[in-house]
Amino acid sequence: MIHYKTKAEVELMRISNLLVSKTLAVVAAAIKPGVTTGDLNQLAEDFIRSNDATPSFKGYGNPAFPFACCMSVNDAVVHGFPTKDILKDGDIVSVDVGVFKAGFHGDSAYTFAIGNISDDTKKLLKVTKESLYKGIEKAVHGNRVGDIGYAIQLHTERENGYGVVRDLVGHGVGRHLHEEPQVPNYGKRGSGAKLREFMTIAIEPMINLGTKNVFHDKDGWTIRTEDAKPSAHFEHSVCIQKGKADILSSFTEIEAAEKANTELCWVY
Repeated sequence: MIHYKTKAEVELMRISNLLVSKTLAVVAAAIKPGVTTGDLNQLAEDFIRSNDATPSFKGYGNPAFPFACCMSVNDAVVHGFPTKDILKDGDIVSVDVGVFKAGFHGDSAYTFAIGNISDDTKKLLKVTKESLYKGIEKAVHGNRVGDIGYAIQLHTERENGYGVVRDLVGHGVGRHLHEEPQVPNYGKRGSGAKLREFMTIAIEPMINLGTKNVFHDKDGWTIRTEDAKPSAHFEHSVCIQKGKADILSSFTEIEAAEKANTELCWVY
């Protein structure tokens, strides 16, 4: 069942989603070679709880996910466990954050470059982020879910030759972390559930440099690329509207913190 929101509920969701964005900005300011994803996870959890919210992911699922954030490094697509391993120059890290506040979940993700990454990986991040916004352009009243997936797939797979993960998809979001409908990053125009005003969905391209095929790591959660090539992941939660989607999360603070962090690293 698809859960439509009221205007007031959308505004509560905006609060949750902007807290996710602020959390990702805190991570952006701290992420660099020499830190661990475990340290970043703790930093994020402390920030979430200091803002009278709880991490949506911690304790979710069966088996329960044991951390506040998903920290997926290099060939890890999503659902990566934070660890004590030190991040190195050339790594990329997808950080997926969810918070629960005032009865609603916020959900967003961003992939960070650690130091100097290869040109191929840099392009993967750029194209994946672009594809997110191309999908959002189609997330309007009267379109269908397949229109979103088609736009993402066209830009990433057909125009740039990347692998679009089929095993994992975007989703509805609201009072529950995962609601209907599913929102694949591939599909046919004019197919799937019809998009209507005040549906709220998380659009999240998960795009691989190589093959689309993935597998579960031994921890039971982490999803990795079959060919061990890197994967990028960007996500926004949006509310369907007429004419133009309302993006409830934001990358503005994240990008500003990322830029400042990069400039600081160059100084040292």
